Amino acid sequence: MDFLDYAFMQRALLAAVLVGITAPAVGIYLVQRRQALMGDGIGHVAMTGVGLGFLLTWSPVWMATLVSVLGAVLMELIRWYGKTRGDIALAMLFYGGMAGGVMFINLAPTGSNANLTSYLFGSLSTVSQSDVTAICVLAAFVVLVTLGLRRQLFAVSQDEEFARVTGLPVRFLNLLTAVTAAVTVTVAMRVVGLLLVSALMVVPVAAAQQITRSFAATFAIAVAIGVSVTIGGTVTSYYQDVPPGATIVLLTIGAFIVLTAIAAPLARRRARAAAASDTTADPAECAIPGSRAAADEVGV
Repeated sequence: MDFLDYAFMQRALLAAVLVGITAPAVGIYLVQRRQALMGDGIGHVAMTGVGLGFLLTWSPVWMATLVSVLGAVLMELIRWYGKTRGDIALAMLFYGGMAGGVMFINLAPTGSNANLTSYLFGSLSTVSQSDVTAICVLAAFVVLVTLGLRRQLFAVSQDEEFARVTGLPVRFLNLLTAVTAAVTVTVAMRVVGLLLVSALMVVPVAAAQQITRSFAATFAIAVAIGVSVTIGGTVTSYYQDVPPGATIVLLTIGAFIVLTAIAAPLARRRARAAAASDTTADPAECAIPGSRAAADEVGV
């Protein structure tokens, strides 16, 4: 535990825990919406914000947040109105974000490719106190949205048309999800890196889904996996001198493989238990239609 004696490791661990919470908390909605790669696209756009931060001598984290939010809103508008040309517009947005980041950071007096690399792949030693403050504020916003509006966000993620019929503001909630994803990308970029953050948003959720059936359980286990791998990857990178972002992602993939291996016997056990309970249950004509499905969604 000697690593806790160093201030930069204390900052890095706090940032890692916040990233471990926020990334899966947003990722679960992106996975439900089949937008698993949205975080990757926002990460490309955020590179322009990092470059502008160095060029304008302003906080790269806050500038990346601003640019990422604008990019996420633009992505949603393209999704609504882009139709057949939407994929081309998104491609130009992503590649333009990467090119803009490289250009701006090289034009900046204090910028260099080394600075950009630390944001692309994460860097423990460069997490400053101002970065931690920004990450705490942004993480609080993400947690408030993903937990406070979980029922509404879940409904929209599952079926937009049904959510619209029930009176939910679907477009606003879609925009809010996109903005929250953008904020999460900037929260995670100092620990995992912009190019790897999407994995931490998606893989813990996919791993949790292997052994759970309800939204609430998936949410809780995904966050637990996220916190575990970010702390484990941060500590491992300190002792082994390896890149933190890559270490965290590899640990996340390892967790997915382990839970996938556990899922098969667990599913067989559930099937046997269900078969046993069916033999003692009421006849089919006495059952309440949809009761099991409704029970599975309790806690959403």
